[in-house]
Amino acid sequence: MNALVTYYSRTGNTKKVAEKLAILLKCATEEIHDTKNRKGFLGWLSAGKTATKKELTTLEKVSNDPASFDIVVIGTPMWNHTVSTPIRTYLTQYKDSFKKVAFFCTHQYTDDSPFEEMASVCGKTPVATLILNSKKEVKGDEYIKKAEEFVDRLAIS
Repeated sequence: MNALVTYYSRTGNTKKVAEKLAILLKCATEEIHDTKNRKGFLGWLSAGKTATKKELTTLEKVSNDPASFDIVVIGTPMWNHTVSTPIRTYLTQYKDSFKKVAFFCTHQYTDDSPFEEMASVCGKTPVATLILNSKKEVKGDEYIKKAEEFVDRLAIS
């Protein structure tokens, strides 16, 4: 399976999971870079506001064409109970390029899932999903077993 793990990470939690998934899948990664500065408290406020309004942003050019991969695994942090603005933008821009998708997300304070919305934006039903609590699972490496199970589900899809 020719896979790509694509993700956006404001604080590093989603990046940590993405890098582990790429190791498990033995595949490339693509970090999505927003041209808007979302660091610090003001960046956090802006992130929540734009996500709630379902706005798009301007992304830096990606290195990997998603059409070149059998499956694209897309990761996002939860911003105000929804998908991050950079990933919403990526899904919108490349929705016609995806053959198959799988989704994962990290969150801190909610068990809400952005996956239905992500599927709606890109027009593809994910073959697998993974939701992880940043504070409880990702910080302490408790996410690894769930990541391995997620990869196993990708292998049989």
